[in-house]
Amino acid sequence: MIGTQLQFDTLDKKPKVWNVLILSAAVLALAAAALWRWGVAALVPLDIVTVLYCAAVIAMLCSAFFRQLRYNPYSYNTILYSGFAIFTLFVLCAHVYALTGSAMSEQTVDARRLLQTLLHSGKGFMYITSPFLIGFSAALFVSNVALIRHEGRRLVNILGILLAFLLVAGFAALALADRLLGTQRGFAAELLLNLFSACYLYFECMLLGTIIADGIAARYEPEKDKDYLIVLGCGIRPDGTPSPILRGRLDRALRFAAEQEAAGGASPVFVVSGGQGPDEVQSEAASMRDYLLAQGIPPQRIILEDRSADTAENMRFSKERIAAADPEGKGKIAYSTTNYHVFRAGLKARRVKMRAQGMGAPTKWYFWPNAAVREFVGLLTEHRGKQALVLLGMVLTYTLLTVFAYRV
Repeated sequence: MIGTQLQFDTLDKKPKVWNVLILSAAVLALAAAALWRWGVAALVPLDIVTVLYCAAVIAMLCSAFFRQLRYNPYSYNTILYSGFAIFTLFVLCAHVYALTGSAMSEQTVDARRLLQTLLHSGKGFMYITSPFLIGFSAALFVSNVALIRHEGRRLVNILGILLAFLLVAGFAALALADRLLGTQRGFAAELLLNLFSACYLYFECMLLGTIIADGIAARYEPEKDKDYLIVLGCGIRPDGTPSPILRGRLDRALRFAAEQEAAGGASPVFVVSGGQGPDEVQSEAASMRDYLLAQGIPPQRIILEDRSADTAENMRFSKERIAAADPEGKGKIAYSTTNYHVFRAGLKARRVKMRAQGMGAPTKWYFWPNAAVREFVGLLTEHRGKQALVLLGMVLTYTLLTVFAYRV
């Protein structure tokens, strides 16, 4: 279990990455000036500048990532910083390898070496990470087959298979096109391949960043100083008792409360959050309350929130109920949900301006991958403006690199 040494949610100032943008602008200006003055020959000294630049960007992104954890671990920025730090590390290693290889040959001053490294970085990243992509896709496929056998054939139960197919098909299409077109391809074909690589690269970085962010959030252990524990609802049985997944969330909260009390902390209040679906005999909140009462939790330590229909409402209405019990807002809050859902639930909590640390309950092995894919798809549908800007920036970058490569 990842402990509190990560210092989740301890800073009040949001980290910025203006240093990365300023450094990038400065390096681009330097490169443009050098190319204007000395032409393609300027790429040789810029090799060293590129190495230093990549190393600096990696350091800045890693620093921003850990500062983001301390400010708000449940953020789209957490995904961006980690995913693109991995990609920048690949660019650095690829360029150092190119430098080392050329230094040991007679072709010591291939002026286009740097340009080719950058131009093919998206495609190269796909090739180098292909074992991960294929292995991850295979795991998604196997887990989804097991999920369908246990849970039935529903659209949400085949999302993992669809993502696995898209990952493998995208990589296969690029590899096949790259091989068939050969090295003497025209501008249009090169541009198309690079733009496809840029889009694939973006979503792969998002996937890697999501896996990292989800993993850290799911395994984090909140500090034992909480006053309120929100338990998020997720469906009940026909007889009104909690489903296995919901029972796991309740047991996780109960275990945390017991550990906090054993460490000398206060006895937290449980906020059970979940409305009543059309096919449910009672609200999820009532079902959870009954379960907690049966476990010996006194009724005065249980707050009922039975209006919510989704995670966003869970957090919004739970905040209102806590505010009614704690008008000064001094109470510290944690929430319990299933491990794959901790990160996205934290996003919803921050959206209603509630600072809360999440804890994850385990789930069956075949359920987690598909549920994680659902969370990934959910993340992609949010922050569309910011995602569009990042993706557009990558498309423009690779377009300019392709144009420049064919002009020199």
